[in-house]
Amino acid sequence: MQKNKYIVIFSHALVWLVLFSMPYFLSYQQERDINRIIAHFWIPLVFYAMIFYLNFFYFVDKFLFTKKMVQFIIINVFFIAIFLALKELIEANLFKELVDNDLRRENGKPPFEMFIYMQMLSYFAPLLFSIALKTTKRLVTTEAERKEATNIKLQSEIQHLRYQLQPHFFFNSLNNIYSLVDVSPEQAKSTIHSLSKLMRYLLYETNIEKVPLSKEIDFMKKYLELMKLRISDKTQVISTFPSEGNSIKITPLLFISLIENAFKHGVSANKESEIYIDMSVKEHVVIFKIVNNNYPKQISDKSGSGIGLQNLKKRLELLYPNKHVFKTEVVNGRFFVDLQIET
Repeated sequence: MQKNKYIVIFSHALVWLVLFSMPYFLSYQQERDINRIIAHFWIPLVFYAMIFYLNFFYFVDKFLFTKKMVQFIIINVFFIAIFLALKELIEANLFKELVDNDLRRENGKPPFEMFIYMQMLSYFAPLLFSIALKTTKRLVTTEAERKEATNIKLQSEIQHLRYQLQPHFFFNSLNNIYSLVDVSPEQAKSTIHSLSKLMRYLLYETNIEKVPLSKEIDFMKKYLELMKLRISDKTQVISTFPSEGNSIKITPLLFISLIENAFKHGVSANKESEIYIDMSVKEHVVIFKIVNNNYPKQISDKSGSGIGLQNLKKRLELLYPNKHVFKTEVVNGRFFVDLQIET
């Protein structure tokens, strides 16, 4: 805001510098006594200022920007004609001796058409300046409003996706606990305790733009511990994470959907299953890979609505445009995930 204020002040100073200099350039050959300066410089300058600010504060908005071009031209010609008449009237009454001297020196006035042309031309400069500055200001304001609206929309959409993810994660975790209640009540109790810790992180520590990667790693580790409580010995989970001492910050909850997806589609109750999770950091690029068995979800399975990966793709597009790579593929019955984020 302060920067825009300085730009406006500078623009107006530049306009007045040009307007102040213009009479000097138009009468550079004449002797510059005090009466001549007042008559030929300061009086026109007052009229130039009136033309400029009438248009800047009223006429451009009222007529030009509303596409009333004919009215805009007529009203400006009308005011310019009035100011020309006033200028001639002031010179004839207050500076009669100066005018008479000019007439004797020039042996008469220049042709009337040339006089009108030169006088009208001098008034077009402040008129054009006012149009240019007003148009520029309008374009800058419009662009600023567009960017602000885009940013508000982006933040609203990101917030919506975040709120969408939290209940999705919570419901999936409740489904896991439900499956343990009958077979292992003690494990169900332990799982509820672990879930409370995870939900505390979700509710109180992820409402900021970015969090330390170490906190996300700790969250994922706790989630893996929770998930291991419900899987059988037939499922092997191997995970590797970088040291928690790095200084990288990242948008929260980007990786959990991928881990959820691995357990949802990569674990079988009666078959050997493997889940490999690997996270590394190379030159401020977070690389996250998952490999798991691919067991298609049964129609009767209501463990999730499938919004996790859709949510992740949308968030990556909004938060890391042109700064991420996200690939998934199924090869020989295994599901491969490769996510790279430039922080």
